[in-house]
Amino acid sequence: MTIDRNIFRARSAGMAVAAAFALFVSSVAPAQAGPKVERVVSPQGIEAWLIEDHANPIISVSFAFRGGASFDPKGKEGLARMVSALLDEGAGDLDSQAFQRQLEDFAVRLSFGARRDTFTGRLQTLTKNRDAAFDLLRLAVTSPRFDAEPVERIRNQLIASLKQDLDDPGRIASLALIGKLFPGHPYGRPTRGTMESVGKIAVADLRAFVKERLTHANLVIGVVGDIRPGELGALMDKTFAGLPKTGTGGVIADVMPQSDGKTTLVRKPIPQSAIVFAQRGLKRGDPDYYTGIVLNHILGGGGFTSRLYSEVREKRGLAYSVGTGLVPMENAALLWGTAGTANARAGETLKLIRAEWQRMAREGVKADELNDAKTYLTGSFPLRFTSSGRIAGMLVSMQLYGRGIDYFEKRNELIEAVTLEKINKLAKRLLTPEKLSIVVVGDPEKI
Repeated sequence: MTIDRNIFRARSAGMAVAAAFALFVSSVAPAQAGPKVERVVSPQGIEAWLIEDHANPIISVSFAFRGGASFDPKGKEGLARMVSALLDEGAGDLDSQAFQRQLEDFAVRLSFGARRDTFTGRLQTLTKNRDAAFDLLRLAVTSPRFDAEPVERIRNQLIASLKQDLDDPGRIASLALIGKLFPGHPYGRPTRGTMESVGKIAVADLRAFVKERLTHANLVIGVVGDIRPGELGALMDKTFAGLPKTGTGGVIADVMPQSDGKTTLVRKPIPQSAIVFAQRGLKRGDPDYYTGIVLNHILGGGGFTSRLYSEVREKRGLAYSVGTGLVPMENAALLWGTAGTANARAGETLKLIRAEWQRMAREGVKADELNDAKTYLTGSFPLRFTSSGRIAGMLVSMQLYGRGIDYFEKRNELIEAVTLEKINKLAKRLLTPEKLSIVVVGDPEKI
């Protein structure tokens, strides 16, 4: 699982901007909260969700294959990540240098990524170069070369990055907590791999991953830009028709995080302590998921406006940073938090985090907190439509998580439907301080 360290960045100034923008949007276009989404099905049955935008001659494509790093074989963790780094390092008749030169000559942006539950890709091209761009994408996903030189070069880069991770307190803490929460389950293994596991990955493993995971059955596509449905359908067939229909990948079992409420200390001679903490969370299909979004915002996800920030940092100056976030996965869910503080203040910081967990579970939230959170969450939603690439990624997420093609219109209604009764009932059900597992990396006092 990848935890975005920017997810907890303070954003109080953005709250006022978002609220003002929401007022502007509601006065101009009350019937529509987002752009129109169209379902496109190619002649060969490949589906994509499209938002046409002919204002600029640019096409942005986002796509994902279900089944990511959690499917890496035991002992070869990091396989999906290594594949993602190699798909644009030569394909078809083009070796690494020739493939990269084609990307540069046609001003094409192409990248791949490996997440715990998905294998992702992004393409951006000028309209005039779209045929060449989509053909390069076709080669990358259907005919990757995995030549010896780029394989060893990328392997060495990944191992060097993993070596640097050994000195990263935040990453050490996250890996330790994930392993503790999901012992013996694929979610408990490092998605980036280890120096040993990456060293064992063979070219045959890379090819097997592509054959088993990059299939029609696993594919989800989102497109935004200067292209019409008929044109997109033809390009999707040319690009993805060569993929296998289905693969032979296994199934990941659902799992409940083993949060035992204990604190694990990893001693490291550094001046500050990195703290991560987690308990079970809410999966996207949970009927209380959107209530959970609002609850998390009030607890620790709202930057300067959150309770944890106010109590831990603003009032007492205990931590440099503190925040929480929902981490819904395909087979499990977490409510995850981070904090950073001086070693001497780590113990006091932990006590206060647990106290706030307990206080919200026992007392719930106040009406003004709920109203402020809903104002921010609904007002800031239109600000997500800042680039075609980002919107294309949202279209993919909507399909992966069953949100419906009308999600842009109904999302804010789901937030507005959260009531004080619902959120306080969820706080009592969800927040369990006795189950809040913590890992501290540093040299703290009195833990």
